[in-house]
Amino acid sequence: MPQTKQAEKALRQDTKRHEKNRIIKVALKTTLKKTRQAITAGKVEETALRKALKDIDKAAQKKIIKKNTASRKKSRLMKNFNKSKTSK
Repeated sequence: MPQTKQAEKALRQDTKRHEKNRIIKVALKTTLKKTRQAITAGKVEETALRKALKDIDKAAQKKIIKKNTASRKKSRLMKNFNKSKTSK
């Protein structure tokens, strides 16, 4: 338990930030999962792909995921998208 007022406030702030970050991270994972499934099914649209890339960038900008992680996820997503597009 926090002993001082500052520690209590810090704990409140941490829990708020943790919850906010968790919500964004879960939404990102859901978007990526749906986009990947659509790519494998061959039913992905450009708009869905753009939304996924935008969500990745936003999460990296807010430091919820690291910059290199965001870059890696975007690269793999585009690689799979281009592969599925050429295989049609």
